[in-house]
Amino acid sequence: MKRRIHLPRIEGTASRQAHADLPDGTYEREISKDGFFGPAAFFHHKHPPTAWVSFEGPLRPHAFDLNRIGQDGASPWEAAALLHNRHVRVRFWRTRASMDHLVRNADGDELVFVHEGCAELYCDYGHLTLAAGDYVMIPRGTMWRIETAEPFSALLIEAVNGSYTLPDKGLLGGHALFDPAMLDTPHMDAVFVAQQAVERSWQVRIKRNNAISVVTYPFNPLDAIGWHGDLSVVRINVKDIRPVMSHRYHLPPSAHTTFVAERFVVCTFVPRPFETDPGALKVPFFHNNDDYDEVIFYHAGNFFSRDNIRPGMMTLHPCGFTHGPHPKALKNMLVQTKPATDEYAVMIDARDGLEIGDAARAVEWEGYVDSWKESHDVTK
Repeated sequence: MKRRIHLPRIEGTASRQAHADLPDGTYEREISKDGFFGPAAFFHHKHPPTAWVSFEGPLRPHAFDLNRIGQDGASPWEAAALLHNRHVRVRFWRTRASMDHLVRNADGDELVFVHEGCAELYCDYGHLTLAAGDYVMIPRGTMWRIETAEPFSALLIEAVNGSYTLPDKGLLGGHALFDPAMLDTPHMDAVFVAQQAVERSWQVRIKRNNAISVVTYPFNPLDAIGWHGDLSVVRINVKDIRPVMSHRYHLPPSAHTTFVAERFVVCTFVPRPFETDPGALKVPFFHNNDDYDEVIFYHAGNFFSRDNIRPGMMTLHPCGFTHGPHPKALKNMLVQTKPATDEYAVMIDARDGLEIGDAARAVEWEGYVDSWKESHDVTK
């Protein structure tokens, strides 16, 4: 058990409440342990902490335009590799045709986030219709395939050698964010039974240690007639997530955690009202990325804390530097021009440093590090 040094103090001119009632003309910066769960300190600066004029060396923020990835693949094992460490692997899959084979991930649970298109999923557990905005958690070892008649793209987040669980919602209770009863599961319906009748040989492409093995059957191995138990593919759409919020306090991203795996979490940003208390921050607070690498995939809407970021892009803010809202967003730090956000985004917070794959490097926006340079002009 961790025994942190805990000694709340106030020094100089400071607000007594985090993210609210800042001293006039100041900008708040948070340093914290264990993401936003551990001890923290809040500094009040005369200038925005992102108002740098140069940024040199290997540590820097990254932005990738996944819309520019030209790589299509008939199989999720052909998806573009974006980011990885020992515990999580992030890929982007774009396909234009139905799969003519089955796949099985023997390395870990797979979380599929559908970005564009719709599809029919067939798996050991039955049949499920997929649409944009769906999270689909596929347990390790599950055989599956999709059928689609239109372009389909998805973010694939693999829990390497691990499993996904739901977060502990604590004082909020188990039905906050979404009621577990909202989780959909596949059905062994007439459509599922009908696909069993396809008389031909089927390949199952199994990924283990990130290498592919192929097992061929003279029949369709998705031939189960029933099942029972407490493990299944599950689905929830982002539109069914009900965000928690405080009208007097800007909640940290951890309040929006959707799935938990070993040494990383997946959070979801969905539309919510802005804070209404006059002294409360209405934008994300500046914070050091301490202990975690932060990844955000931008799915839909207007991303109120970012500039020149559009749907289909992804950012990586590695551990070790301060980041926060872009200059245009910072102008609305205390007063917003509309009552609510309209963004949908997926965030991955990884406890271990992430390596950038070649596919991501090829579509990187090199000027992203300079996109905060106007920060010192926000009061003009």
